[in-house]
Amino acid sequence: MERRIGTVSMGVRAPIIREGDDIVAIVSDSVLAAARSEGRAFRDRDIVAVTEAVVARAQGNYATVDHIAEDIRRKFPSGTIGVIFPILSRNRFSVCLMGIAKGARRITLMLSYPSDEVGNHLITLDELDSAGIDPYTDVLSEAAFRRKFGHKPHEFTGVDYIDYYKQLAKEQGADVEIILANNCRTILDYTSDVLYCDVHTRARSRRLLREAGTGIVLGLEDIMTESIRGSGYNPEYGLLGSNKATEDSVKLFPRDTQPVVDGIQKRLNEATGCHIEVMIYGDGAFKDPVGKIWELADPVVSPAYTSGLEGQPSEVKLKYLADNDFAHLCGDELEQAISDYIRHKGADLVGEMASQGTTPRRLTDLIGSLCDLTSGSGDKGTPIVWIQGYFDNFTA
Repeated sequence: MERRIGTVSMGVRAPIIREGDDIVAIVSDSVLAAARSEGRAFRDRDIVAVTEAVVARAQGNYATVDHIAEDIRRKFPSGTIGVIFPILSRNRFSVCLMGIAKGARRITLMLSYPSDEVGNHLITLDELDSAGIDPYTDVLSEAAFRRKFGHKPHEFTGVDYIDYYKQLAKEQGADVEIILANNCRTILDYTSDVLYCDVHTRARSRRLLREAGTGIVLGLEDIMTESIRGSGYNPEYGLLGSNKATEDSVKLFPRDTQPVVDGIQKRLNEATGCHIEVMIYGDGAFKDPVGKIWELADPVVSPAYTSGLEGQPSEVKLKYLADNDFAHLCGDELEQAISDYIRHKGADLVGEMASQGTTPRRLTDLIGSLCDLTSGSGDKGTPIVWIQGYFDNFTA
């Protein structure tokens, strides 16, 4: 054990980034300037990460309500659409819904309950139990929901999402009906053309709907996949991962991202003489224990990263070794025994008791969550994160 400080995660300030800016140069120069300012030296396997928001902003990857509406009209010519399982979020879905509604004549909006897929609750499970409602089988109209539960504003935002989404759709000229159900196939009782809006369960929704129906079945990933009259677009994710930019536009998830991380890595490696890993990160993958919200509303934590960030951690649990294999040792002998164990551990520890309790997740998901927590989503002004010591262990 040579160093006394382990992993360090540092937010790096950058200029306000605008469309057309050279994001590769800005990220590289900002980290190099931070190192000089703080007197910190680079080391091999440092990680530099940049939030997807500023990458998309530099690309000018935006779409308006009118762009979305035009794509909806192209892809749902009947004008009657079932819109199912949206996230309950002003930031994530309000402008998307405006565009969908503007491109349609009639919408049946089907909300999952008691919460959306990332944990924004309309009601609690206890309230469902008290009302005798089975969320696996029962379909509720808006009127039935109101009779059972009344108006239920979100705990943190104070928004009643049923009212909010209904009003947004009406303001765009669509006739809208709201129902609540958890079986995606329920929507086929109302319309044959469906736009599924779930993020992480979208593949299952697509499969079940296409097996059960005969109409058009598309997801948010299928909308804005190409430019509409000069708009931004994302060929892989469409509207997935988009965020509200203005009252009538969204910033899309960034596209063509691998050249960005490769370019930053090249510049930093040349400038520092060290091998630096680079990634783009969006939402972290963690859950709020109070509000029950699972943070990850993006389709992935990291849309692009350099090859050294591929894979999962391969770590052992120090307290397990201390309490079991080396319970008879203490002091320097214990430290030396554990250090030797780590130096000679296998590359694949799946099934090994010494690794139980370590985090079996992808490196990019773990590191992206660390970055998201470091940079925050407010006014810190640090869209870049520099991490040192992430790959160190007890021996180094």
